[in-house]
Parts: sequence; C-alpha cells; structure tokens
Amino acid sequence: EDFVVYLWKHRLLQAGPLHTVQGERVEIISPGQENPDAGPDFLASRVRIGNTLWAGNVEIHVCSSAWFRHGHHQDPAYDNIILHVVYKHDKEVHTSNGKPVTNLEVKSYFDHRLQNNYHRLMSNHSWLACNNLIHELEPFLIKHWLDRMLVCRLERKAAEATAYLNYFHKHWEHLFLFMLARYLGGPANSVSFGLLIQRIPYAVVARNCDQPFVLEALFFGQAGLLDGEFEAAYPNWLKKEYAYLRKKYRLPDPMDKTLWKYAKMRPAAFPDVRIAQLAAIMQLGEGRLFKLVMNCLDNQQTQRLFAVKPGDYWDTHYRLGSSSPEKRKSIGRESINSIMINTVAPMIFVYGKEKRQDNLPEQSIQMIYELPAESNHITRLWNRWLDPPESAAESQGMLELYKNYCIPRKCLRCTLGYTILRRNN
Repeated sequence: EDFVVYLWKHRLLQAGPLHTVQGERVEIISPGQENPDAGPDFLASRVRIGNTLWAGNVEIHVCSSAWFRHGHHQDPAYDNIILHVVYKHDKEVHTSNGKPVTNLEVKSYFDHRLQNNYHRLMSNHSWLACNNLIHELEPFLIKHWLDRMLVCRLERKAAEATAYLNYFHKHWEHLFLFMLARYLGGPANSVSFGLLIQRIPYAVVARNCDQPFVLEALFFGQAGLLDGEFEAAYPNWLKKEYAYLRKKYRLPDPMDKTLWKYAKMRPAAFPDVRIAQLAAIMQLGEGRLFKLVMNCLDNQQTQRLFAVKPGDYWDTHYRLGSSSPEKRKSIGRESINSIMINTVAPMIFVYGKEKRQDNLPEQSIQMIYELPAESNHITRLWNRWLDPPESAAESQGMLELYKNYCIPRKCLRCTLGYTILRRNN
C-alpha cells in the first residue's frame, strides 16, 4: 500500500490516458494532501472523471476488497470518496449509504522498474536499505535531508512536551524539571524519573531550592531510595529530614524502589548519582531554572550554568550507603552538551511555538548547530556510509533518520529513498 501511496503522491502514474475500472477516463489534476490522521488517505484531491471535475478525498488500498476489511462501507467518513485507487481491483465497493465507489486500478499504469527497485530496497537485510546506493547521492541532498530531519525531531519532541505541558497546567518550570529529569534518567530510568517528578509538588521544590540537603532528602525520599537501613550518617540524616518533609507537605506515597534500574549501566549513570545531580541543578534560579536558561546569551553561558557538582558525599559514592573510590560527580562537558541538545533546545523550541515567538525556534536550532556532534552507536553506524557529522545538527538528523525512516523501512517517505528510486529506474 505504501508503494501505491508513493505513486499517487508523487504523480508517478503514466502521463497517458488513465481509465477507471468502469471505463471512464481519469485525469489527475491534484493528488491532494496526504492525511496523517484517521480517515481517507488523501484530502482535497482534484480529479477529472469523464467530463466532470471532482474535488474530494481519495482512499488507497492494495486490493479493492480491503475497503470492506477496513470497515469503510460502514463509515460515513468515507462517503465523500471521489476515487478509490488500488493496485488490483478484485471487488466492487460502496459507501455506507449504498453509493458505488469509482475504482482506479493502477497495476498497468506505471513504470514497473520503480516497483522492482522498491522490492530490491525492501529485500536488503541491512538496517540501511540503500546502503549500496546512498554513495551515489549528492552530498548537498544528504545534508539538506539531515537538516529536515533535525526539524522533524524537534517538532516531534515539541508535540510530546506540549502534551505534558497540559498535564502540568501550563507550568513551564515544572515541565522543564520533568523533561530534564527524564533525560538524566537515560533510556533505563527515564520513566522512573518522570514518575518521581510527578510525585513532588513543584511549589515544594521551588520553596527549598536554596537548601541542597533538603532537596536531596525530598528527591531521594520520594524515589523510595531512603526505604532501608544505613550505617553512614549522611543517608540517615536524609531519611530523618524526609520523614519531616513528608509530614510537613503531606507528600504522596514514595515510589517503589524496585522501579530503579542499575543493571548493565555505568556507575556514573546510576539513578542515585543522577538524582544528586538533579538536586544540584535545581539549586539554580530560585525555582525559575527555565527562565534562567532562557536568559542565557549563548551556548557558553548555558554550559557554565549546568556545570554543577553535588555535595561532597557523592565524591565517594555512586549509591546511597555504598562507598566507592573517590571521584567527583560533576556533570561533564559532554553530558552538558547532551542536556542542551535533548532538553534545553527542544524546550526553547516548544516555548517559541506556544508563545508564537518565531525567533525562539530559530534560536534553538542555531544552538544545536553550534554544538559538537554526538558520538554514539547510531552515528558510528552511519559513519560506514556517510562522512562523520560536523555538528550536533547532523548527528541529531542521523538519529531521526535511523529511528523513524531506516529501521521501519519508510524509504518511500524519505527524500533519499525517493531520489534513489527515481535515479535508478
């Protein structure tokens, strides 16, 4: 079906006369707008059938009988279909009010070398379906598409942040804390960090930002990590302070500590260390950290802002109650850059969108362009076929392309895949 959508969207059906299954001549004036939501596949299409110019929606299937399998014959949303485009016509179809639907069978109306190239891409067992062909593309085209992937990534993160913004009742500082905490949690503990922030009223955090010990007691207590016996004095002090805070602020029940994951993780990324670092960050800005970030004049100032270190206790601990060789647990430059790429820039982007301040999305994109490229297993995979990324903008584009196009095999929706198919047909 994706291939038929590709043919229709890019007007790749032959230029000669097309005819419906019923024998009427078809002229495609405009394929319309692809619909990403529920309902017909293309909206506001314009098609001349016989002597009549129709404006309406178009539905696409591999076989016309899929109309019934998908229940369209019972759905009034499909009653205004002007054309049913199928690869193979195997059954007459009708709308919910019994009106016959006009069918266009396309299997004889396109260059089949396109289909052969498509099957060749889909049958490639590499994660990069075009790995044998991508080197033929112009570097400018690849760079342009990676630029577009960066914007898509920011827009996707903005949509996610907007949903949480409504959950936090338009409280930008609470949302920023939530997004920052989830990023610090990494893939293993992102959800747990999100749950932690939801269990702490932001007003309580803001009221105690000038008291590092209180913040740690609050975070570790609500994380459920003070539920146990400790020999050292510091965690016992935290435990005592948390008992007082829980009663004073009538806090909800703490999390189940088994939700926190430690397996197959570098000690520096243990949730205890990340929680301590989060508490250190939250001491900035007197409860207005996001405002402080927004007021930074450049990347260097933002980097200095996040260059914090938790208390001395953490120099010799990765987990509460378990000592370790001495090592400062400051947030390093690479981690700060990642925070800026994955939390600060998306938050500025979505804030600009919500407040209709067009300069802010541009500022967030520029921030990413000025940061060094990330190095991870995905960017290293790309290095087999593309030049190493020159900035975080390119590495972010690579991540988006890999996760949302290459792995799910959406070659027909990818500019690179589209160009390869057309160039080699």
